[in-house]
Amino acid sequence: MSHDPIHAAKTPPYADLTPELILSAAETAGLTPTGAFQALNSYENRVYKIETETVPWAVKFYRPDRWSDEAILEEHNFLQELVAAEIPAVPALAHDGQTLLHAGSFRFAIFPWRPGRAGCVETPPERRALGRHLGRLHLTGTGRFAARPTLDASSFVDPAIADLADCPFLPREIRPAFLALSARLRDRIAEAFGVVDAPILRLHGDCHAGNVLTNGETLTIVDFDDCLNGPAIQDLWMLLPGAPDEQEEALAALVQGYEMFREFDPAELRLIEPLRTLRLLHYNAWIARRWHDPAFPRAFPWFSEDRHFHELMGLLTAQELRIASPPIRLRAPVMD
Repeated sequence: MSHDPIHAAKTPPYADLTPELILSAAETAGLTPTGAFQALNSYENRVYKIETETVPWAVKFYRPDRWSDEAILEEHNFLQELVAAEIPAVPALAHDGQTLLHAGSFRFAIFPWRPGRAGCVETPPERRALGRHLGRLHLTGTGRFAARPTLDASSFVDPAIADLADCPFLPREIRPAFLALSARLRDRIAEAFGVVDAPILRLHGDCHAGNVLTNGETLTIVDFDDCLNGPAIQDLWMLLPGAPDEQEEALAALVQGYEMFREFDPAELRLIEPLRTLRLLHYNAWIARRWHDPAFPRAFPWFSEDRHFHELMGLLTAQELRIASPPIRLRAPVMD
């Protein structure tokens, strides 16, 4: 991940992605678009629901210069492995034997459209079902990606701190305290990874409830754009609700399903708060890096306000205390 100051002048990354190019790309991939398409809620890439004469498809245009071709193909190949193992994921469509396609200066891929509601994994049976899928996903994910990053302090926290230090929106009066706090948190995160020393797997990487679709009967895991190498707990902790008692209940159901296929090491629970802190820093740095993309000031107008960074200081201070506190318990599930 490169250090990419946000005040550098840049051309908006999708300035040349016109409706004509979008529809033409779908045609070159073998689809028969009707001309109707809908932009979906995606900031990093641009994703469109394309209507055809038969069924709709999802067309994803990859952000220029973010991933190498090899990294994108690792995403596609991982999806194919998961589907072959009967894990509910959505593979990229191959056209003339290729899943990574080109239109103008853009790289894109076609995915089958999967209807469903996002963010609705809330009951113990749903969590157990998702845990089973994740246990099988991690069995399939044994090994490492070669072209994708590994979740650790040097790959994610260090670049985030550097980019936030360069951010012109960081108020001058809190900059020294912010950098000192971030440096301490960086050390705590690295220390936790060293102490737990969890096995590194190929993961979904961004497994929150918004990336799980439900249709009343089945669950489908979507959006593997951030798949990476890391510890198993990374694909579990973001599925937990906010209150500690609710977290423990949800974790028990997830792990009950998970351990039907793969053993879960409770020692990894110590990584939850370090990973939450890493994500908080990385998320803010991500917005900073993408500020030249017109979609980001529209979607995150609060990011340029002094108040946001004062609130971020408060959140990071709280995380320092949480990292030092005992992790949540893995308790026996309540059967229903």
